[in-house]
Amino acid sequence: MAVINYIMSLGASVMMPIIFLIFGIALGLGIGKSLKSGLSVGVGFVGLSVMTQLLADNLGPAVNSMVKIYHLHLHTLDIGWPAASTVAFGTEVGAIIIPLGLLINIIMLVTKTTKTLNIDLWNYWHFAFVGSIVSIATKSFWWGAFAAIVTFIVTLVGADRSQKKVEKFYGKDLEGISIPQAFCVTFIPFAWAINWIIERIPGLNKVDLDAEKLQKKFGILGDPIFLGVIIGILLGALAHYPVAKTLQLSIILSAVMVLIPRITSLFIEGLKPISNRSQELISKKFKGRTFNIGMTPALVIGHPVTLVCSLLLVPTILFLSVIIPGNAFLPLASLSGLIYIFPLVLPYTNGNVLRTFIVGLVTMIVGVLSATTLAGIFTAAVKTVQASLIPAGTSSVASIDFAASPLAWLVYEGTVHASIVGPAVIVIVVLALMLFNRKKIVQEEKQTENNIETVNSDATSVSTH
Repeated sequence: MAVINYIMSLGASVMMPIIFLIFGIALGLGIGKSLKSGLSVGVGFVGLSVMTQLLADNLGPAVNSMVKIYHLHLHTLDIGWPAASTVAFGTEVGAIIIPLGLLINIIMLVTKTTKTLNIDLWNYWHFAFVGSIVSIATKSFWWGAFAAIVTFIVTLVGADRSQKKVEKFYGKDLEGISIPQAFCVTFIPFAWAINWIIERIPGLNKVDLDAEKLQKKFGILGDPIFLGVIIGILLGALAHYPVAKTLQLSIILSAVMVLIPRITSLFIEGLKPISNRSQELISKKFKGRTFNIGMTPALVIGHPVTLVCSLLLVPTILFLSVIIPGNAFLPLASLSGLIYIFPLVLPYTNGNVLRTFIVGLVTMIVGVLSATTLAGIFTAAVKTVQASLIPAGTSSVASIDFAASPLAWLVYEGTVHASIVGPAVIVIVVLALMLFNRKKIVQEEKQTENNIETVNSDATSVSTH
């Protein structure tokens, strides 16, 4: 645990460049190119961390002001994802999650039940989190490991099935890249289902506003730099800020809207050589097979629709949290992390602003109820791992990421509170997902082989003529 804790304490900005360097050298990319790729990703994480901290530092006071003004008080306190990640890596399950995850990943690659190699080791904490709360609740390492493995497998299947849509929506830069982050994958079913429903509602299905159309329709007001100002004025007004403070918040949100997309381009720059080299080797050594490199959603969180919907969701979910029946969780510290709801939603809504916002709203309504349900075990886990994370006078804590994930809730409830029936159902569902994914992968490989044969046949025909 000491070794794992030391590695993870380095943070993503140091850990991921080291991984990229080792991975690049192993692929034969060379030390120079591998180091540059890793450093680009590391610098990207630093830039993203600075911007998200800037967002948190300025959203936090506005949110706290709204809480006081409108009396939005609930007894389960949001202590943010850092506390959740501390719980995740603070148990025996957390200590072995990286080697365990890589082992499961290799087995699935060999059996063709996945085509994603998940090198986003930093976000393995999501799998560790579910495993840790289950192990603490059951007092069993093995049940915790079971829950972590289940979450890992479901996430890989979700990453595989969404990869083509991710590539199509975000562009060729993400060719062969998937996003196996458990929190993001959770919301794929919501995006698919809500999009399907909206398609069948007359009038609503005609509303078609993506980032480009938003800018065309509203001119300069649709530009991200101005949208940030507009949302800042809205939040400042709700927080009863004076004019000067409102304008300051507006400029900062405008900066976030403009700078995060530019920072995320560093991730693409660092990833591209690794991805290209991986695909070259795969095509040579595994003819007919294709693999995806599993990477952080930080690659794509800079999309304008993601940023707009995230910022609009902040006041909306604050006010709704108070009136949702049965909810006791008020999202505060985690609100700057709402951007991670949308990376795998946009490919299913095609970047439609209204549909994306509705998906975000529904998922957060479900999410706060999930966090409320998991608050008891979350609080117990924090007390077990590091009680100092709980503020004085607070009896119940949770966070949006990863406690507001329906996937985390389902795995926890199915493992802990459903005797042997729950785990049996989970095993059946997971095996079904793996077999379904294998079937799709085999079909895709056959299609790839047919395309190669067609190209070779055409080339031979041209040569003969």
